[in-house]
Amino acid sequence: MQKIVVLGATSAIAQAVQRLLAQNGKEILLVARSPERLAALRSDLLVRGAKTVDTLAVDFNEIARHEAIVKFAEDRLPGFDTVLLAFGSLVDAVQSAQSVELSLQEWNTNFVSAAALLTLFVVHFEARKSGCIAAITSVAGDRGRRSNYVYGAAKGALSLFLQGLRSRLYPSGVRVVTIKPGPVDTPMTAHMQKGLTFAKPDTVARDIYRVLEKGSSDVLYTPRRWRYIMTIIRLLPERIFKRLPI
Repeated sequence: MQKIVVLGATSAIAQAVQRLLAQNGKEILLVARSPERLAALRSDLLVRGAKTVDTLAVDFNEIARHEAIVKFAEDRLPGFDTVLLAFGSLVDAVQSAQSVELSLQEWNTNFVSAAALLTLFVVHFEARKSGCIAAITSVAGDRGRRSNYVYGAAKGALSLFLQGLRSRLYPSGVRVVTIKPGPVDTPMTAHMQKGLTFAKPDTVARDIYRVLEKGSSDVLYTPRRWRYIMTIIRLLPERIFKRLPI
C-alpha cells in the first residue's frame, strides 16, 4: 500500500486513517465534496509526512461524474494500488422510515453511488491484477433492526455487493475488504445518544490501517468485539429478535 485513493476523505474515520497514511509517508488522493476542507486536509497531511497529497472536490451522488473521478485518479496518482471508500450518510432513523424521499437519499448515498463508483474502479484493478478495494459499511447491515433498518438496508446491500465483488476479483489477485464498524463517535452520529458501545475514530482507523497494510482479513469488524456481538444477533431466531427493542 503506497498510493491510496480515499473516497469521502473528509469523514471523521477517513481523516483518522489518512493521518496514519501520512505518518508512514504514503501518496494520497483525497476525494470529497468540500474544496475548502480538502485544502485544509492536504496541508495537514503534508505536514504530518505524506509523500504527496492531491485533492478532487466532487459530489458522489452525481453518478455522471464518476468516470471523471477514476480518470482523475489515473492521471494524478498513476499506479494507485488502494481505494478506500469512506463516504456515507446517516439521517434520523424515524424520519427516514416515514419518508420515501429520505429513504431514497439514504439508499442512493450509502449503496447506489458507492456500488456505481466501485464498479468503475474495478476496471483499473482487473487490468493491474493486484491492489485493494476497501469500503466502510456497518454492522447495521448484518440484520434489519427496528431502530435503523433504512440505513441498515443500504449498508447490508453494500456488504453483499462487496462479497460478490471479492469472489469476482479473487482470480485477478485483487483484494476486496469489507469494513464493518460498530457505532463511532463522529459528527455523523452527533444526533445520537452516546453510550459505551461507541468507539473513537482513531481506534477504528488503526484497525483499518492494519488490515489494509497487512492484508490479514476479508471482513473487518471494528472494534473486534462487534464480530462476536453480531454473530449472536444473526443467530437469534426471528420470533425472538423481532420482540427486542433495538
